Amino acid sequence: MGGAARDHGGGLDAALARHGGVRAGWIDLSTGINPLPYPVPPLPDDAWSALPDSAASAALERAARNHWNVPDGAAILAAPGASALIARLPALTGAGRVHIAPPTYNEHAAAFAAHGWEVAETAKASEVAARVIVNPNNPTGDWHGAEALGAPLTVIDESFADIRPERSLIAHADTPGVIVLKSFGKFWGLAGLRLGFAIGAPELIARLRELLGPWPVSGPALAVGELALNDTGWAARTRKRLDRDAARLDGLMQGAGAELAGGCALFRLYRVGDAAGWQARLAKHHIWSRCFPYAADWLRLGLPAPGAWDRLEAAL
Repeated sequence: MGGAARDHGGGLDAALARHGGVRAGWIDLSTGINPLPYPVPPLPDDAWSALPDSAASAALERAARNHWNVPDGAAILAAPGASALIARLPALTGAGRVHIAPPTYNEHAAAFAAHGWEVAETAKASEVAARVIVNPNNPTGDWHGAEALGAPLTVIDESFADIRPERSLIAHADTPGVIVLKSFGKFWGLAGLRLGFAIGAPELIARLRELLGPWPVSGPALAVGELALNDTGWAARTRKRLDRDAARLDGLMQGAGAELAGGCALFRLYRVGDAAGWQARLAKHHIWSRCFPYAADWLRLGLPAPGAWDRLEAAL
């Protein structure tokens, strides 16, 4: 998957080069990462010094199965981030035609194209060999139902779905040809941990496991992932806080003249007329936001951390 870098959130280096300051002085709202991450406790020494063992991997998979109510007939594979899985999914079957409706997370189309697939923006399930849906979609926040399934290979990217577990399509993970992706970096706010999951039909997951090779997940990620997935109280409190903060952000932005265009509880999408102009004005206050090359009036903001709200309000 070489070639030019694709448009993503983040990119503070470019913002620093253009607008000055130091990284620690910037508020990065360009991503959809929970600004109050899961509190990581001290880990045992062997999490760092020993090769990850099968017992730790099995414990993480049990925690994932319980947390997401994974069907008994579906298998689970932990991986070094959802991106590592996205890059390998097109290799599960011979190249054909894949339906990926824009706008959505652009790494899916890039991965399939890199493996020789034809990417179709509009198509029926019966006309393609694979389909990708992002649930909820990034950046629009749209949710999908079971009617979106049906292609021989259906990838359901649920990187942001932990904000609304009742809207997850995980109940279909045991359907032949279905793979559900989960990310640990968004809801739990631990993007640097690099932990993701593929959940689906056992034969597909077995092939993915071979593509990833031995010890795909680090010992610290196995330990932290198990703790966090078993901490249902933290998850419940976090969902309530994210909802409150999303509503607060909407109030600030709408008060400044923006129109809500979509999003979810981890990021908000606004229609602002001149998104590049808004981004530049916020950047003067060392607040970084997200624009999109295909929509000049879309501005996406993640949620501020507790100490950042006053700066954002002053900048607006």
